Amino acid sequence: MAKGHRSQIKRERNAQKDTRPSAKLSYARVSVQKACFVLDAIRGKDVDTALAILTYSPRYAASITKKLLESAIANAETNNGLSRDNLYVAECYAGQAAIMKRIRPRAQGRAYRIEKRTSHITIILDER
Repeated sequence: MAKGHRSQIKRERNAQKDTRPSAKLSYARVSVQKACFVLDAIRGKDVDTALAILTYSPRYAASITKKLLESAIANAETNNGLSRDNLYVAECYAGQAAIMKRIRPRAQGRAYRIEKRTSHITIILDER
């Protein structure tokens, strides 16, 4: 158990927070594996290059990630006052979210389960 007054504990916890600009999308209707193909392509790139890659990528996850990256850029400019020219994608990852379970009727009264996977996608930017 942590010692100290509640306000002191909160102050210490807030001091350890990551102040880099970021954006998170919860429950995106794309599996983690498919989202990671797109995220691996933009990790470490500057934001203009990453946007160009996402614009011309044929994958469905690219359109979702492009919107998320634009949101992270807007957060960096508005909330943190950073210049767009110096930004790059420091971290980007996808984690598994809830799975929607559906039933598919099959022959002889059987039923197969269909799992519609969702993911939480996070993009964190940083300044060079």
